[in-house]
Amino acid sequence: LCLMAVPGKAAAFRLPPLPTVGEIIKLFRLKAQKQLSQNFLLDLRLTDKIVRQAGELRNAHVCEVGPGPGGITRSILSAGVEQLLLIEKDARFIPGLQMLSEAAPGKVRIVHGDILTYKMEKAFPKHLKKNWEDDPPDIHIIGNLPFSVSTPLIIKWLENVSKKDGPFIYGRTQMTLTFQKEVAERLTANPGGKQRSRLSIMAQHLCTVETGFVIPGQAFVPKPEVDVAVVLFTPLVQPKIQQPFKLVEKVVQSVFQFRRKYCFRGIATLFPENGRLERTEQLMMTANVDPTLRPYQLSMSQFRNLCDTYRKMCDEDPNLFVYNYREELRQKKMRNSLKSTSKPEEPEEENQV
Repeated sequence: LCLMAVPGKAAAFRLPPLPTVGEIIKLFRLKAQKQLSQNFLLDLRLTDKIVRQAGELRNAHVCEVGPGPGGITRSILSAGVEQLLLIEKDARFIPGLQMLSEAAPGKVRIVHGDILTYKMEKAFPKHLKKNWEDDPPDIHIIGNLPFSVSTPLIIKWLENVSKKDGPFIYGRTQMTLTFQKEVAERLTANPGGKQRSRLSIMAQHLCTVETGFVIPGQAFVPKPEVDVAVVLFTPLVQPKIQQPFKLVEKVVQSVFQFRRKYCFRGIATLFPENGRLERTEQLMMTANVDPTLRPYQLSMSQFRNLCDTYRKMCDEDPNLFVYNYREELRQKKMRNSLKSTSKPEEPEEENQV
């Protein structure tokens, strides 16, 4: 390990000679597990490019999610970070990561755990905290996410942004994450775009969301059937919809429930069958939303109007928010099923007719 002085610049951190990521995989007999949707990125030029997308990391505190065999980990350490927290669920990767930790003494902390349940409120030093209105703190989250966990994880983190808890207790922590290209297109889609979806609204009302670059599938081992995109998230100072996360999520999910139909159809599922039509019309008129627009055509301001109006209706009727359209549908089917089984058998001739 050495610190190489560069004239006129701060000393740059350099990792000592280490086995390549490919050699680490062979050494510890690591294989990507299909059920965990694991894909390794071995090209250090690409891992360096991902880390550069995150911005200036010198002396920053970074959390890497799912480091696996440690390709991106090396690039993060080479960027001169102060501290690197690695959260890895798969125990097979821990020995290889420990090798990296020993090569960068005092810089790396390894947690064997699940990012979906790991408490990030105490992941970083308290002195790094900033006010929400200030520039983002010197904290970054970086990760080549397994496809199976990427969507539930970003929804969890978006809820954390909304509540300013989890990794966002420190301020507007930035994230640089990989997604299937199609998911990345949903996250960044504009109104009217064919990929506009629930994810578009949930992400964009809370964060600036930008696609960095696309990595072709053949760069990964094993090669996935899709390309991968790097997406950057910076929480907004003020959310575009100033309502609780769960309320926004319920309205947005309802609108996109019938994606190809008029938005009126999905919005109607917010209300019980009794009085559904009248209340749907009331919501849409008050929110000034054209009922014949398709869900993907609605602007962010129209979603804001829908959420604000729905909130007022929930305040007037406290039972409204807990109403569940699918549950009502399920109970209705059960009642119909019970009625049909309790009917007496009809004569054979009538059955034939």
